[in-house]
Amino acid sequence: MGIQIDVVVGYPINDEVERVLGLAEAVGEPVTVTFMWEGNGGVERAVLVPAATLALWEHWAPTAYPKGDAGDENRAETAEPELAHPAEFGAFTLFRRRVGGRTAVARGGVVVAELLDPGEAHWLQEQARNVRQGFMDPKQKAAFEEFLARQPSLDEQ
Repeated sequence: MGIQIDVVVGYPINDEVERVLGLAEAVGEPVTVTFMWEGNGGVERAVLVPAATLALWEHWAPTAYPKGDAGDENRAETAEPELAHPAEFGAFTLFRRRVGGRTAVARGGVVVAELLDPGEAHWLQEQARNVRQGFMDPKQKAAFEEFLARQPSLDEQ
């Protein structure tokens, strides 16, 4: 995925996060981000995908991202879901979804990007590319069929 950035996140507001979110929005392509949360010492890797890019990927992907293996599902069931309070970083607000693990990034009330698991982002990008490469719009398909119809049969060659 395009750009890779490491970010140290303080609580509750850190200007570095706002700059990274702004950069990803301006670049218009996926940005791999490593969040090193201060306080609890947790590290989280995610891919920040601009909303328009994600919409394109999800349009072309033939199915939804598959769930993890049974071990992951059992762990999710036993764990208490975390509260989904929005986190504000300057002009950006992060809304973590309790189901699915995605985090929506909004600015001025509009979702401008989403933080996805790197595996999901890669899978979506690959699925979208594979389907899109095999697609022909109706006019292109009709022209191609007409071209094939004009070709001599193997016996005539």
